[in-house]
Amino acid sequence: MIEHTASPETVLEVDSPGRPRQSVSLKHFPFLIGRGRGTGNHLSLEDRRISRNCAAILEEEGGFRLEDRGNRTGLFINGKQVQMQTLKDGDTISFGFDDSCTIHFHSTASQSNIENLLTRLGSIPAMASALPSGGLSKLNLLLEATSLLSSQLPLDSALGAMLDHAISITHADRSLLLEPDAAGSLRHRLARNSTGENLPPESISPSQTALTQALEKRLSVVTGDLNLAEANLQTAHSVVVQRLRLVVAIPLYAMPRAKDAGALAEKRGELLGAIYLDSKRPAAFSDLDLQILDALGMESASILDNARLVERERERQRMEQELTIARQIQQALLPQGLRDFPHLAVTGVHYPCHAVGGDYFDVFPVSEQRTAILISDVAGKGLGAALLTTMLQGALSGMTLGADPVRVFNHINRFLCEHSEVGRYATMFFGLLDCDGSLEYIRAGHPSPLLLRNGEVSDLCTGGSFPVGLLKDATFTAEHLKLEPEDTLILFSDGVSEAEDVNEEMFGVARLKGILAGRQNAPLDELKDTVLDAIHDFSKDAGQSDDVTLLVVRYRAAV
Repeated sequence: MIEHTASPETVLEVDSPGRPRQSVSLKHFPFLIGRGRGTGNHLSLEDRRISRNCAAILEEEGGFRLEDRGNRTGLFINGKQVQMQTLKDGDTISFGFDDSCTIHFHSTASQSNIENLLTRLGSIPAMASALPSGGLSKLNLLLEATSLLSSQLPLDSALGAMLDHAISITHADRSLLLEPDAAGSLRHRLARNSTGENLPPESISPSQTALTQALEKRLSVVTGDLNLAEANLQTAHSVVVQRLRLVVAIPLYAMPRAKDAGALAEKRGELLGAIYLDSKRPAAFSDLDLQILDALGMESASILDNARLVERERERQRMEQELTIARQIQQALLPQGLRDFPHLAVTGVHYPCHAVGGDYFDVFPVSEQRTAILISDVAGKGLGAALLTTMLQGALSGMTLGADPVRVFNHINRFLCEHSEVGRYATMFFGLLDCDGSLEYIRAGHPSPLLLRNGEVSDLCTGGSFPVGLLKDATFTAEHLKLEPEDTLILFSDGVSEAEDVNEEMFGVARLKGILAGRQNAPLDELKDTVLDAIHDFSKDAGQSDDVTLLVVRYRAAV
């Protein structure tokens, strides 16, 4: 992790119920906030309702930005939910609970924007004090340009105003903003003339020689009189044809977020575009003019960089909205309020690792005498796994029409293998339990369910099997078992057995058996909660890395 030192005046004051106020300095970035001390958090909160990876504070030009890193109940600044927002002195951060902790942000950075700007410009304050009003008016133009960064103007209006300021400083006839396309080639975006009017961007043919020099050197090219310029620039085709005397090309790069960025030319990041200005009249530039032009380029780059971040945030929000819809659909397809049947009692839970998951379970009647129990785990995580999960659930719902389970499994396997571009397979366990305790089941690469009988725990299945969608020639057969009254089946995904602690040790089936042993009389919900609590205690500082799915079924003789 790269570390930067922030101002000692930037602190977080943490108020937690029943605890004294805590003061924490921001010294490392990104500054991570969340529950638990073993996850790399710089500020560890004790409220179990707060996510382990909750929020981060990032250092940006002139201040700090708070980002929601996935807190389950959201992140709030001064009572308003946010995804990403610049922090101001006195802001209060909360987590969606009235009785939880609050964090108060204190910093003087937001009060010193002009001081930061002047510091960034080096010797301008000393130079400006010795200049006539013309120099001060140009400095004032720059300060006005800086204010555009936090203005509410539409992006093109802010960029147009920035071009107008550049024309005023250089006395150019026209200006052009260029942006890179997907291939990295500069394309025209916005053009202005000296009267502040928009021009068709394609009406300006910029000097490619000047732009190339600026991009290669990663520095501005400012030529006030082309008659005195280098030969290659004097003789450039566009310069000669348009009879230009003044050319300015300012490359715009994303700036580093750290305050101590080192050498500017070495630390500039991604190319955001370029400002180009020209005129048929020559102009003289002082050292102050050149420094102001450089600073103007930095402010223009900041506007473009912020616009890019906003666009990325909008895209992230769009993806989040789509994932929310997918999550709602997936949750709606899971059994809602599992009911008991005359010959069995059942409970289950599914906790996806991400917004949507690749695990699912189901319990449904196929006739008056038989009930289907099912658990599945699609390889991979996220939206792709969730899509295949939904498809499998639809295919297996055909069991209610009297379809033969073996034929259905073999058909699903061939279908997935024939569509190998899907690139995923799934482990499954499917059982049909009769009222007399007869269990017909098919195991497709899934961890064996555990059988709790008379206080002892054993594996229901022995031997290996293949997931569906992995091998085209694989065939599936059904096996049979007779359950006794009060026998309990524990079906689980590998998110249970392979849960890891901070030392990457797995929870393991042996540990699961030990937790269940001797608990044949425990209510099902108690069994479920005991397993979940054990997994949580085991991996609480490591975080959840896979979907956790648990289904508990107890056979009881029908009356």
